[in-house]
Amino acid sequence: GVFSKLPPCYEHIPVHDFGNALILPGMSDLHLHAPQYAFRGVWMDQEVVDWLNTYTFPHESKYSDLQYAERAYRIFAEDLKNSLTTRACIFGTIHSESTQLLMELLDKTGIKTFVGRVSTDRNAPDCLIEESAAASYKSSLNFLNSTLSAYKNCKPILTPRCTFFCSDQMMEDTRRLMLEYGLPLQSHLSENPRRLKQLKKLYPNETCDGEAYDRFGLFGTDCPVVMAHCVHSPEQEINLMAKHNLYVAHCPESNLNLSSGIAPVRRIMSAGIKTGLGSDIAAGARLSMLYIMGLAIQVSKMYWRYVDTQCAPLTVEEVFYMATLGGGGFFGQVGSFIPGYDFDAVALSDDAIRSPIEFTPKERLERMLYLHENARLLAKCVAGQEIPLSI
Repeated sequence: GVFSKLPPCYEHIPVHDFGNALILPGMSDLHLHAPQYAFRGVWMDQEVVDWLNTYTFPHESKYSDLQYAERAYRIFAEDLKNSLTTRACIFGTIHSESTQLLMELLDKTGIKTFVGRVSTDRNAPDCLIEESAAASYKSSLNFLNSTLSAYKNCKPILTPRCTFFCSDQMMEDTRRLMLEYGLPLQSHLSENPRRLKQLKKLYPNETCDGEAYDRFGLFGTDCPVVMAHCVHSPEQEINLMAKHNLYVAHCPESNLNLSSGIAPVRRIMSAGIKTGLGSDIAAGARLSMLYIMGLAIQVSKMYWRYVDTQCAPLTVEEVFYMATLGGGGFFGQVGSFIPGYDFDAVALSDDAIRSPIEFTPKERLERMLYLHENARLLAKCVAGQEIPLSI
């Protein structure tokens, strides 16, 4: 609970005093790619289609080598542990062994995560395409049976890369797995105009990307689904997302870096769609959810000014909600200090941001969105357990 004075019933519980620090609910990252973390901050000179073919796919193929995967994923897991993130939805690769290794490393951090073995069987390099949809289904079954109950903090999530990279049979098999195991699903939706033109050739009878998912029963009817980006979602797709109670992962940094556009977040949220934030490593270069919050406000101002003046810019309160309770709902009762919720929390010091002005707590939070590099993480709890930091 939150109290001005400690109640007598809690008198004997140890108290950690963080002085003037802000204590905030933990933050959820609804979309990032662990294998791409190794090349964050470089190779931003192309839009998403060419970026995948030129840089991302060749690098992801390296994860067939367990020694390389161990080196790369150990760095990722350690950095995620020391970030503000307390919950995350994470893409691996098609490689079962390295993806399971990723889960083992993440489980030890104490952060609660969903990790997906990626499914791909068309329109990608041979090194990242599975032999067939049937072979992929068998590999997915083995992966799920090996990981479903193996870890305390890390759980599997169904991860078809997107409709463009997955055959009809693979999508149907994913539906079978969803029903059999009751698993959530993560994927990409309406990210790039060029990709949408390619999809139209594959699904000429569908009016939007979401209808292609929906035709296979993968749009949130039976299990939780989070779709990343939704930059070019038309009205019928937004209505379909609202109907099926999906989550949207808004990824402002990656959409800028790969020239995808600006997602109509105000329209999406106004439709009642549950919306969180994603770093989308490595198209996004930073894990900091403070930075992602600030950028979400900034790009919403550009959308309002240059695209639709009826879509008001996002506020500090709204992006804070998206990073905490909005995205946290995908993991259950997470992202708030409401009684009955998991105690996910971070203690942040802003002492390094010097000023003669006496700011309110809200103003101090807002300032950290734009000066995130000066905010220092003092402590972190996930589900009531303190995470030992190494920073």
